[in-house]
Amino acid sequence: MSDSHDSFPFSAATLLAQAHGAIDSATDAVVPPIHVATTYLRGADNSYPSGRVYSRADNPTYLPAEQVLKALEQGEDALLFASGMAAACTVFQALAPGDRVIAPTVMYWALRNWLQQFAAQWGLVLTFVDTSDVNQVKAALAQGPTRLVWLETPGNPLWTVSDIAEISQLAKQHGALVAVDSTCATPLLTQPLKLGADIVMHSATKYLNGHSDVISGALVTAKNDAFWQQIRTLRGQLGAVPSPHDAAQLLRGMRTMHLRVREACNNALYIADRLQQHRAVKHVLYPGLPNDSGHAVAKKQMHGGFGGMLSVRFRGGAKVAIHVAANTKLWKRATSLGGVESLIEHRASIEGEGTPCPDDLLRLSCGIEQRDELLADLLQALESAPA
Repeated sequence: MSDSHDSFPFSAATLLAQAHGAIDSATDAVVPPIHVATTYLRGADNSYPSGRVYSRADNPTYLPAEQVLKALEQGEDALLFASGMAAACTVFQALAPGDRVIAPTVMYWALRNWLQQFAAQWGLVLTFVDTSDVNQVKAALAQGPTRLVWLETPGNPLWTVSDIAEISQLAKQHGALVAVDSTCATPLLTQPLKLGADIVMHSATKYLNGHSDVISGALVTAKNDAFWQQIRTLRGQLGAVPSPHDAAQLLRGMRTMHLRVREACNNALYIADRLQQHRAVKHVLYPGLPNDSGHAVAKKQMHGGFGGMLSVRFRGGAKVAIHVAANTKLWKRATSLGGVESLIEHRASIEGEGTPCPDDLLRLSCGIEQRDELLADLLQALESAPA
């Protein structure tokens, strides 16, 4: 498989549509093959002439998607994982017991739970702060040696925005690494490595694939250093890899990401603007709105849109929020985000006790349907809501 990383000087849209220009060298096929072999032939001299030993770490089907991500994020290397959680957890598992981590109070709930349970038992020292407030991050860094600052921006499900460039600069002054969950921003809207981060993480299940039919994750690094090699080793040892078929399906989804993300962003901004004018709506959380608390930072580090995710808080509380979700026809009540279909969820019910998510909030993942129809569906559900 050819790697045209240095010879594909085109736009992100063209890079995605052509899968980074990958051509199968054996057949000249314009769609990369799926390699299902689990092991590779060893040479008579006991070496591995192909450079591959075992598919758990060496499957060539991963390469095309990894090359696309590496180019989009302008990183040094990229790795696919079995899921977004597998990718994120591997970063933390590459740390040592006693290492201190700063993480956001508002972040993906499953990862927060894993940090508080397994990672804490493993011996990581966890400090949760509001990373949208740079001063809180600065104060946390001053408390003692820190190995890693984990950011998620925009932060799910309140869509808080953290200043990647400023926090990365602060972290470097304290000798800490910065990793950014950029799942909802996608590489098309934000490139954390260019802003000073060391690692960027994606739940590839979401916008990268975009069709709700693949579970996968990815990491991209600014430097192929010892820490990255530890992550690579852990991926192979733990078997945290996607199947060859999932890797191929992921690449297929990525070919249209620029079209899907553009439409999702347009839909989200339109719906957020209209809903904030509704009498039953208390607050619309969306960084693309000029009155949003994170808008200034988002405008600085997001380009081409503010994402397809928003949340809505209702004056009537949880009973109104749950009613709206139960009475939409186009919006599907389901957990996930970033697909071509629009999803709606009462997030506090999912996260349970201890969640920072208010119970009057609905999380909306805007798909690529016609925006007026999506808005009308929400409005008709609101009209029958209890007073």
